[in-house]
Amino acid sequence: MLLQLAWRWGPVLAQMAAIFLASNMSDVPDLPGGLSSYTGHLIGYAILGALAIRAFAGAAWAGVTLGAAVRAVALSAAYGVTDEFHQSFVANRMPDVGDWVVDVAGAVLAVSVALVLARALRRRNAGTGGV
Repeated sequence: MLLQLAWRWGPVLAQMAAIFLASNMSDVPDLPGGLSSYTGHLIGYAILGALAIRAFAGAAWAGVTLGAAVRAVALSAAYGVTDEFHQSFVANRMPDVGDWVVDVAGAVLAVSVALVLARALRRRNAGTGGV
């Protein structure tokens, strides 16, 4: 039971920790290739969204549903709010609604891709007898 819980939610917690650590840096390093900080937010929260839908789906493609998608986006959006609030306590950082919007967009993007892939996989498996 505990191992299953860790398997499902451990990656989500690890990504949340990575986001927290990045948000805790008062001097944010430049991203490779001249990418903007919005790109970093988009990628970080896309990863969080993908890991969250995986967790809500029971770590199985068959469990990827619209309900799991809504919960994954809601969790990611809520964590984004706490992340922006946290930044108000970090030197040289400040909360930014624009960052949060990009956070949510990243989560929505990843969760949407997961829904499409899961649906395609279910259709393929239904056509092959589940093999």
